[in-house]
Amino acid sequence: MTTKELLYVEDALGHAKYFQTKCQETASQIQDAELKSYVTKLAEKHQQIFQNFYGLL
Repeated sequence: MTTKELLYVEDALGHAKYFQTKCQETASQIQDAELKSYVTKLAEKHQQIFQNFYGLL
């Protein structure tokens, strides 16, 4: 991989991890069960994206 490609993967990993963390933090503060479930699923999706990108390395 080129340096530029590695930087892109690093950025993608960072974004996926950031969104996962923010979704988890937000879900912990939500009272509505349906909305909380949705945001929790978003966190899981971003964890999956992170794992997929990491797996490419």
